[in-house]
Amino acid sequence: MTEWTQKKCEPCEGKTEPMREDEVRKLLPEVAGWEWVDGALEKTFAFKNYYQTTAFVNAVVWIAHREDHHPDIMFGYKQCTIRYATHAIGGISANDFICAAKINDLS
Repeated sequence: MTEWTQKKCEPCEGKTEPMREDEVRKLLPEVAGWEWVDGALEKTFAFKNYYQTTAFVNAVVWIAHREDHHPDIMFGYKQCTIRYATHAIGGISANDFICAAKINDLS
């Protein structure tokens, strides 16, 4: 469990600035396996079968609903890719790291 998992997402207002790329890259080691891809945090998870994949997707959706911060989710038979960026500010915020850490705790 990381410090990020103890936090709660907060609404991003017009005053919230997106993190700079150097800030994002510095924080990435705190969310194991996540990468900076085209302006978003992204991670692909592998599973043994479709049932495990969909169970994971449902758990991610529950986290997203609880935090009111929603990722792009792409999944197939044995894998799921989660992609986070804060649409309201056009970049990465602390909310993206909070959700990434909470999703890491699922696996």
